[in-house]
Amino acid sequence: MGTFIQDQILGMKWLNALFARGLTAAGIDVQSKLGAGVNFFLYDTVKITTLLCVLIFCISYVQSYFPPERSRRIMGRFRGVTANAIGALLGTVTPFCSCSSIPLFIGFTSAGLPLGVTFSFLISSPMVDLGSLVLLTGVFGAKTAVAYVVLGLVIAVAGGTLIEHLGMEDQVAGFITRSAAGILPRRLTVSERAALAKAQTAETFKKVFPYILAGVGIGAAIHNWLPQRWVEQVLGSGNPLGVVMAVLAGAPMYADIFGTIPVAEALLAKGAQLGTVLSFMMAVTTLSLPSLIMLKNVVKTRLLTLFAGICVLGIIAVGYVFNAFQRVLV
Repeated sequence: MGTFIQDQILGMKWLNALFARGLTAAGIDVQSKLGAGVNFFLYDTVKITTLLCVLIFCISYVQSYFPPERSRRIMGRFRGVTANAIGALLGTVTPFCSCSSIPLFIGFTSAGLPLGVTFSFLISSPMVDLGSLVLLTGVFGAKTAVAYVVLGLVIAVAGGTLIEHLGMEDQVAGFITRSAAGILPRRLTVSERAALAKAQTAETFKKVFPYILAGVGIGAAIHNWLPQRWVEQVLGSGNPLGVVMAVLAGAPMYADIFGTIPVAEALLAKGAQLGTVLSFMMAVTTLSLPSLIMLKNVVKTRLLTLFAGICVLGIIAVGYVFNAFQRVLV
């Protein structure tokens, strides 16, 4: 049953076979590079888009129970590492890219939450949401997906805890800390929650779909045209700096996990190591250049540098851990 759910429901392998039959009936050889590339593009685009819409609707519905002010009141009951863990877990139910997470980070900080807690949220929100767990399960398997989420949460909690202990509250822009906390909103009806979830799904789809197309297009090119020997040499086990190179290459990019998964999937199929491609995904989703520019407007350079350094070092460490245990996970 677990294999069926992973392969046929989440992985949608039946859809891959369906597109292959359709292309063959149209006279396209799916064994050729062009035919295989077209099949990969159609299959991954429809699969990821379908999962995206279903997941974002469900997650947004759940999120409607936790607006910023209510989240602040809940998390305000906790202290220390426990509070950081709650902040990181809250990030898993926010289906946002790194740029979209920053307004919530500002709201939480303005509402008076400890700085370490808000940074735990800021790290985990784009890196490890529930959508990534489901999509990663369909592509890489349940063990890899769970390990990815757990290690991502470890980075978020450890990073937030370190920032908290360093006492960097003076590194936040004054207009953020002087903002007043919001008013607890009224209780929504089921239909209102569904409407909000539908609107969030449509908004996220419009924002994310171009990156899905770009990611799947790049993945199809890698899968069918990039020489396997080159990928193995640069990102395979023979290059001890493969993880570092992947993180440094992914950090300046801007995309979310839905756009990076097909690229990672294609690289893995070409011989790249598991930890290397997953660290690339983490870097792209967490440390995009646009998000760092936005964050620079609300925190000072010292705190921004610390945040980026924590993420880079944590992601590199996770990459090497995955590489070390790849045989167990795949």
